[in-house]
Amino acid sequence: MLAQAAPKLGLGVSAQALSALGCSVKRLSTAETDLKTVLSEMIPAEQERLKKLKKAHGAKSLGEVTVDMAIRGMRGIPGMLWETSLLDPEEGIRFRGHSIPELQVPTKEQAAAVTEELQERSHVPPHVLKVLNALPKDAHPMSQLSVGVMALQSGSHFAAAYNRGTHKTKYWETVYEDSMDLVAKLPRLAAMIYRRTYKGGEQIQPSHSLDWAGNLAHMMGYEDPGCLEMMRM
Repeated sequence: MLAQAAPKLGLGVSAQALSALGCSVKRLSTAETDLKTVLSEMIPAEQERLKKLKKAHGAKSLGEVTVDMAIRGMRGIPGMLWETSLLDPEEGIRFRGHSIPELQVPTKEQAAAVTEELQERSHVPPHVLKVLNALPKDAHPMSQLSVGVMALQSGSHFAAAYNRGTHKTKYWETVYEDSMDLVAKLPRLAAMIYRRTYKGGEQIQPSHSLDWAGNLAHMMGYEDPGCLEMMRM
């Protein structure tokens, strides 16, 4: 992604040079079912890649900033490095350099392992539910969701690690924990907000026999198989 974005950002770095720095992203081929283990094998190389990039090109300018750009909300000002996705008008969307047909599909075992992990993390603490129930039912659903997510901060692994003085090279480990916790809890939060806003407030408990998307539909009150499948899209 950086190789494609670099010319637009004025880095003056060719795709070949970035490739030499190890910036190309290769598809992972593994039977490992633990997602954190997979990441732990990849991240040291990514950290080293960024160190090389900073050393070789850290002093390069990203371009000129005009008053008009600032007035218009920093429009057109490159402000961060991202590699998750890039939408190209000619090629379409790419994820870490790969088009959709090139993406690796997880095995059944890998998908099952992620589903199990999300189920284990899905419990929403009582204080978060109390915070949501204290809000007016006519509050905008996205405002309710924002409040619910913020209330989860008290259980943040990253915040605890940061306060302990964890080295920044290890930040990713607790960011992973917080990210997975949030993804796991979102269906319960979203369904609760939906039910209290549009269905009179009666809540439906999660089912441990369903996957992430299926549980969202179930807790919202929709059991039709077609609806469950739609949620998975």
